[in-house]
Amino acid sequence: MNAIPASPAAPATPGAEPTAEPTAEPIAGFSRCHEGILQHLGSLAELPALVEPAARARAVAGETLRFFRAAVFEHHQEEERELFPAVLSSATPGEERARVQAIAEQLTREHREVEAAFEALEPSLKRLAKGQDLPLPADELAAQVRSLVERYEDHARYEENEFLPLSATILGRNSDHMAALGLSLHLRHVMPEVLQRYGSRI
Repeated sequence: MNAIPASPAAPATPGAEPTAEPTAEPIAGFSRCHEGILQHLGSLAELPALVEPAARARAVAGETLRFFRAAVFEHHQEEERELFPAVLSSATPGEERARVQAIAEQLTREHREVEAAFEALEPSLKRLAKGQDLPLPADELAAQVRSLVERYEDHARYEENEFLPLSATILGRNSDHMAALGLSLHLRHVMPEVLQRYGSRI
C-alpha cells in the first residue's frame, strides 16, 4: 500500500501575526517570590538593632512605675506633712507667713497636677513594662510624657528658687526648729523599717 504523501505546509496568510513563544509568566512568578522573601529578610536584618531599644523601653517603663509611686508621691507627702507646716509655723506673722502660705498652696496644687499627669501615663507604662502594644498612638504617648516632664521641671525649678531658700532662712533662725524637722523626717524614713523588723514585738 502506497504511503500518503504529507500535505504541504499551508502558505502563510498575508498580514497574520506569527505564532507566540511559550509564556515566561511561571519564571516571573519565581522572581516575585524572591523579591518578597528578600523584603522580609530585610526586615529581619533590622531585628537585632531593635531588641536593645525594646528592652530599654520595658526597663524604663517598669522603673518609672516603681519610682513614681515609691519616691515621687512619698516626696510630695513629706513636703505637705512635714516641710510646709514647719515653715509656716515658724514664719513671722504677717507678710512673710502669707507668702509662705501662698507658695505652699501653689506647690500643693502642682503636686496634684504632676500626680494626675503620671496617672494618665500609667496605663501605657504598665503595658510597655510587659512588652505589650500601646493602648494609644505613639504621638499621644509622647505628648503625655512631655507634659509630665515639663510640669515637674517647672515645679522643681520654682520650689528650688522660691520656697527652699525661704524655708532655710525661716527655719535657720531657730536651730531647734531645723532639728525638729530633721528628726521628724528621719523617723518617717526609719519607722517603716523598724516596724517591718520588730512590729510583732512592739
